[in-house]
Amino acid sequence: MEELDVDPPLTTIPGVNSKKKCMGFDWGPGEMLVYETCYENQSKNLYEGRAEKGLGCPFIRIVQRDEDIYSPVLRKLFNESHGIFVGLQKSEEELPSKSRKTQLVRVSKNYRSVIGACMEEMHQLAVSTRDAALTAQYTSQVSVLSAMELIWNLCEILFIEVATAGSLLLHLLDWVQLHVCEVDSMAQEVLNSENLTKHDKYWNVITSYVLQGRMDEARQMLAKEANATAASRGMCRILDGLMKKMPVFSPGGTQTLTEFELKWQHWHEECERYVQDGTFASSSHLESICKILLGDEATLLKQKELLTTWYHFLVSRLLYTHPMVKPAELHVYAQSSLDMFLGGDSSPEPLDNILMAAFEFDILQVIKEFSITSSNWWFVAHLTDLLDHCQLLQTHNLYFGSNMREFLLLEYASGLFAHHSLWQLGVDYFDHCPKLGRVYLELHIERIPLNTEKKALKVLRICEQRQMGEQVRSICKSMAMKAVRNNRLGSALSWSIRARDAAFATLISDRFLKDYCEHGRFSDLDLIDNLGPAMLLSDRLTFLGKYREFHRLYGKKCFPEAAKLLLSLMTARIAPCSFWMTLLMDALPLLEQKQVIFSAEQTYELMRCLEDLTAVKPDMGETDERRLQDDGDDVETTKVEMLRLALARNLSRAIVKEGTLDGW
Repeated sequence: MEELDVDPPLTTIPGVNSKKKCMGFDWGPGEMLVYETCYENQSKNLYEGRAEKGLGCPFIRIVQRDEDIYSPVLRKLFNESHGIFVGLQKSEEELPSKSRKTQLVRVSKNYRSVIGACMEEMHQLAVSTRDAALTAQYTSQVSVLSAMELIWNLCEILFIEVATAGSLLLHLLDWVQLHVCEVDSMAQEVLNSENLTKHDKYWNVITSYVLQGRMDEARQMLAKEANATAASRGMCRILDGLMKKMPVFSPGGTQTLTEFELKWQHWHEECERYVQDGTFASSSHLESICKILLGDEATLLKQKELLTTWYHFLVSRLLYTHPMVKPAELHVYAQSSLDMFLGGDSSPEPLDNILMAAFEFDILQVIKEFSITSSNWWFVAHLTDLLDHCQLLQTHNLYFGSNMREFLLLEYASGLFAHHSLWQLGVDYFDHCPKLGRVYLELHIERIPLNTEKKALKVLRICEQRQMGEQVRSICKSMAMKAVRNNRLGSALSWSIRARDAAFATLISDRFLKDYCEHGRFSDLDLIDNLGPAMLLSDRLTFLGKYREFHRLYGKKCFPEAAKLLLSLMTARIAPCSFWMTLLMDALPLLEQKQVIFSAEQTYELMRCLEDLTAVKPDMGETDERRLQDDGDDVETTKVEMLRLALARNLSRAIVKEGTLDGW
């Protein structure tokens, strides 16, 4: 069997010409089986009532639904995020409305920290491995995780924190600084050089700091130039003063938006005067930085290599042209920044489309675009759940005909059930899908391979906690049958009792009794000794438990109690017909005791049981009847004669002891 993992949607299958060969498929719990059919051009000949035979089926290909669940690092992402998800569901109802936003922001940051940890671990694997194929695989997954963290962070700013004018740009600056971090490694390289002001990346570092609004770092680096070159010292001091005086909005402070805008406008005009006066004309680097402070778009676009992305260009452009940007204005600036940065040279990538949808506050499009490009449902399922707790998805549910959050969680949890251990996480996701979660869980539980009793007990516990009676019975019956096939009667009886299956418990009890007849002892004594109320499940199980109790009493030499119990088992007629002779033979040692154990009345009962056995009552099995009527069966004949003699002796002794002839 050839195994093939393909990211959805499935487009082509290597080695198969779909134009010449018809393909068949069948869905499994977590994958799809794809195979070549034995008929060609079936649809063309449908009306003629025949089909032309084609080539055979050389391969069956397995197309996995979610290959990421098999990555050890990504499994950590699934496990860690599961705890965050469950915690959110439990705490949401307990939180007052005032602290809900703070809690949701904290949950979002927790999700991002898990993504970041997995990304760092994946990066270390990519660096440490010597296998080129693995390096490429790890690098690709790092890129995916980085994109996930980038998009999630932006959604956190726009949809969860709901940043307003003023604070919005500050959040976007943090977003860019976190995800465009090449400047830090570049700065370290410059600082480690002997003559840092002569380093070819020195001015790139200062410019990059300015582009990210990191004025303190930019000023510190600029001071190196001022100290090194007397000619540019004056210009450096002027530019340092401009960067120092740049107004920064402080959320929650006493300054109003109007006051900040007025102060920022005065600062902007001061920067413009220095450019017009040609203060920095003798230094192209200093002049370029001052033009960036002015928000000159042509100068900004010249820094493409340092900006690296259009959304970095967007944030830098807003920082120096419109720091009080409102959320409703973002999409206009975002679209123009994308067009200006790409310049018609290339079309937007899928990541660009997702970010643009976020800037347009189109939640549905963000989820849709990421669902198409991603190889798993983790991101959209957890982000949608979080946004739903923010009460942002009520109007979007109409697109799905039901709850969009539940739809995505069901898909994600279904993928988890394809893994041998992650299925346990999927149970909790189904639990928090109120409409269809129970139905999905019941269907997927039935498909879990019960390879070991430990796993079966885990599944059983889950079903019992959720009162899934039908699944409990199905699991127990399946495990009981498996135990019987392996001749593990104790385990089989335990599972049948747990399933409350009286018929199967009767069958297992008969097997116990049969083994006892063959070997003269019981297996799994601990189980039989501790049946308790479970022995009432069936008459045969009751007999098994009581018969074992008879042996315990006999072993303790409690002969009168043992005799009374044995007689009650025989007269109750709950023992199988094939076991009657065994019960009578068990009475033989008691009949031969020095002291009289059975009274005259009890002895009469034993005689009646023996006569019933030898007379072959209609309810006896055909096999037993043939055995008892076979004159050549010397063993059975000898047993009967021994019993009759012992019963006669015991009767006479009992009559003498009782001192009466009543009943003779």
